[in-house]
Amino acid sequence: MSTAEDLFITVMDGERPVGRGDLSLALAGAELIDLIGAGAVTVRDGRIVPGGPATLGDGLTGEAAAALTRQAPYEWIEDWLWRRGNGLSDAYQAALEASGELRPRRSGRSPFGGSRLEPADTPASRRARDRWSERDPVLVALATVVGVEDEPDDRDEDAPGLDDEAVTTVVAAVHDAVMELEAVRQRRTIENAAFANLWRGP
Repeated sequence: MSTAEDLFITVMDGERPVGRGDLSLALAGAELIDLIGAGAVTVRDGRIVPGGPATLGDGLTGEAAAALTRQAPYEWIEDWLWRRGNGLSDAYQAALEASGELRPRRSGRSPFGGSRLEPADTPASRRARDRWSERDPVLVALATVVGVEDEPDDRDEDAPGLDDEAVTTVVAAVHDAVMELEAVRQRRTIENAAFANLWRGP
């Protein structure tokens, strides 16, 4: 399983609602982190620089590698998150459902609202859950960005830390993109309320 798949399962296991747009941005970041780990890309001054050929076992991660911009000056991380992340949560849901990693939800609330799926009890999903229970720093960081749990207190010595500068840069970019998306939502809410008040009149 890839980091993106593990993140998707972690979100579905959680109780807090997670926006599909937020998750899509984080999934794009997770893919990029796996590409860094595989040596398929490096990060240089905030841009994604393709590397040599790499073995990528996951179909969607392979698609991500194929979607890289391979001409200088290369793509900004933020631009990649928005471009690659467009509809990505739906793509992962479809892929995991097709592979049997998701099953009809038996009971309880879904973090996706109307979604009636939940992770199946498979070796892959158990590995994802083990990674979460072991507090894998990358998985915890991405899940925290989308609100699976609260941001850790800076004074919390038990909070997992990232020890790779490129990965840290990607996580920070995901955080900024999610905050930007939330700002857009709030602005639209205010605009819609003002429009409704205009038609409602005094």
